[in-house]
Amino acid sequence: MVELDDERLDAVFHALADSTRRTMLQLLAQGECSVGELGAPFRMSFAGASKHVKALERAGLVSRTVQGRAHVCRLEPAVLASANAWLRHYEGFWNNHLDALEKELRREASRGK
Repeated sequence: MVELDDERLDAVFHALADSTRRTMLQLLAQGECSVGELGAPFRMSFAGASKHVKALERAGLVSRTVQGRAHVCRLEPAVLASANAWLRHYEGFWNNHLDALEKELRREASRGK
């Protein structure tokens, strides 16, 4: 199973739990954006957008650099890929259990005929 420390994993899922931050990640998947650009679709202040970006930074999903007065953000997909790998482990678990359930239901249905 993929190892991702608990604090980082908690931060990733906390960051992804908010629809505003998920939308910000979608924007960043298209390329670098300033904090102001990330907040614009939500009509939020720089401070409000910055709070969301900080949550994404804590999770390691985003890096921020200062270029003059602009705070430019970049998607850091490696942590997202690690979280996805963690989830995929459980996808296999559920697939195995659902396959077993389907097999049992088919067996029961064939006995009933």
